[in-house]
Parts: sequence; C-alpha cells; structure tokens
Amino acid sequence: MSAIEFAPGLFVRGVTPPLPLADYRLVAFDMDSTLINIECVDEIAAAAGRKAEVAAITEAAMRGEIADYKESLRRRVQLLRGVPSSALESVYNDKLRLNPGVEQFVQALQAAGLKTLLVSGGFTFFSERVRHRLKLDFARANMLEIEHDRLTGRMVDRPWGDICDGAEKRRVLLEVCELMGIESAQAIAVGDGANDLPMMSVAGLSICFHGKPAVREQAMISIEEGGMDRALALFSR
Repeated sequence: MSAIEFAPGLFVRGVTPPLPLADYRLVAFDMDSTLINIECVDEIAAAAGRKAEVAAITEAAMRGEIADYKESLRRRVQLLRGVPSSALESVYNDKLRLNPGVEQFVQALQAAGLKTLLVSGGFTFFSERVRHRLKLDFARANMLEIEHDRLTGRMVDRPWGDICDGAEKRRVLLEVCELMGIESAQAIAVGDGANDLPMMSVAGLSICFHGKPAVREQAMISIEEGGMDRALALFSR
C-alpha cells in the first residue's frame, strides 16, 4: 500500500487521521536515533579510535543488511574492549541529546494516559538515564560488562535473555501488553531501524522517525522531516 503525504515530510499508510488517542494504552520507543540523536555504541567506539569501523557495522545492521543482529552487536562490543568506563559518562554528557519533538510527544501521550516503554538494542547506562529523564514506565536494554573500570568487550547475560534484538523487542512489547491486560492493537511502536520492525509489526500503530528506507516503507506513519511531535497532528483526543 502506497503512503499518502499528510503534510510535508509526514506520511501515512493504511490509517486515516485523525486517530483517537483513546484507542491506545501503551507506546514503545526504540532509543538510539529515535529518542536520542546518536548510536551510543558508535560514540563509545570513538574513544577507542574505532568509530568508523563500528559505525559501518551499525549502519549495515540498521539497514537490515546483517541478518544476525545479535552477532553484529557482539562484534561491535568486542571492539570496545579496554575503553575506560568514564567514556560512557562523556558520551552521555557531551554527545547525547534528545531528538527534536521527543519531549513534547512523550509528554502528550503521558498526559493522555498512555504507559511508556523504552526497548533498546543499546545499553542500560544510557537507557536508564533516558528513562528517568522522560519519566518512562518500563525499559529493556543490554548491559555492558565492566571490570576494573574498563569495558571487557562483552555484555552481561540477564535472567530473561542475553541480547535485546528485534525478536526481544517484539517479545517485550507483547509481555508489557499482557501485564497491562491490553491487546497489542492498543500499542504504538516507534523506531527507525530494521530491528524495530518486529515490534512495529505487532503494534496497532507503527511510527518511523527519520528511519531507514525499509522501515519507512512498512510503517503506518513516517516522519521524514521535523520533530517527533509532528505525529501529534494525526491524533484526536
């Protein structure tokens, strides 16, 4: 189904605005390049002088050219071995910014009573800070292993699984829906990369924010210009 340009740089596919916000109870967000302006793993790699090498793998994974996201992330994290843990703080303070319109969009949905979920293939060091900053209800991300104040090049296995990839994002969204006692059709999923497509496919509404072509082509709403708050024009309250 072809997309219709609702406004300059704002496309809709398979839905007819205005969309009643009351139809939705949960919104799930990707973090890197969606809520925030960077890919954290790339910026950490800069501290090791390996940003170009890591960024090339990240870009290929986000375009969907690397089928095994878990393996691509392990490869990137291995390249971070030996980076001082202080580099994480520097990335957060010096590089990480919320994307335009994010705070307005999140606050509007929270005011309408929606619960909020951050589900990321990135790292807990950043996701927990972003979660607190935006007052999000739930978060799931990967944890970097640190020994003697340096990254080991590995991630910490968690009780519920090892790496948060596309399949895990989908599982977490469905799990939170179940915990809330709602259908997945009452969820909104927002992302930009190929590993967001699994959760976007089970949500009642999918939003692509400045995303890769494969994601723009499948999302019900695609924001290709301006801030995330532009999506609010498509809802009625």
